[in-house]
Amino acid sequence: MTNNWTQRWDDRYSSEEFAYGTAPNNYLKEQLEKLEPGSILFPAEGEGRNAVFAAKSGWKVAAFDISEEGKNKALKLAEASNITIEYQVGELETLHYQPEQFDAIALIYAHFPAEIKSAIHKTLETYLRKDGMIIFEAFSKKHLEYLAINDKVGGPKDIESLFSIEEIQADFPNYEIIALEEKEIELNEGLFHNGKGSVIRFVGRKK
Repeated sequence: MTNNWTQRWDDRYSSEEFAYGTAPNNYLKEQLEKLEPGSILFPAEGEGRNAVFAAKSGWKVAAFDISEEGKNKALKLAEASNITIEYQVGELETLHYQPEQFDAIALIYAHFPAEIKSAIHKTLETYLRKDGMIIFEAFSKKHLEYLAINDKVGGPKDIESLFSIEEIQADFPNYEIIALEEKEIELNEGLFHNGKGSVIRFVGRKK
C-alpha cells in the first residue's frame, strides 16, 4: 500500500473526535449477539469502535490497521472501557496471524485498495477455523448513486473499491451462506457515515 493511503487514514483519525463514532456498527452488533463469544479478528479496524464492543461482549479481540493514529484512538477507547484488545499496525502479510486462529472475522467497511481486496479476503479466510463465521458489511457498487446525491454518507468514490454480491461469492466460495444481500440503509456513524447508502451484507459459516 502506498504512503499516501496510510497518510490519508492517519489524517482522518488524528483529530480528537472519532471519525465514525464510538458506537458499534448496527449490523455487527446484531450478528455478534447471535453468537457465543470466542476469538475474533477485525481487519481495517480504524479507531476501534467495533473491536471494543466485541471485547466488552466477552470476545477475545485481535485487530489491525495501517494507521498508527487509528490504533492510538482504539487503545484509548479500550482503556476507557476497562477492556483490552490486541491491535497491530501494518499490512496483512507482515502480521503473522495463524491458520484457523479465529472463530469469527468481522469485515466492517474494510475497503482495501481495489487491486488487493480479493487477495486480502482469501488470505483472511485461511485464519478462520472450520465452522467459523464471517460478518461483512461494506458499500456496494450501487453506492455511487447515493454518493452523487449526498457525499456525507461516505465511502469510496471508485467503483472498483466497492462490492457486489458476485464478488463476495467469488472471494468466499466455501461458505454456508447465512445472509447475503444488497440493501439500502440509513447510516448515522460519527462524522463520515451519514445518510442513505447501499451496502452488501454477508454472514457466512466456513465449511
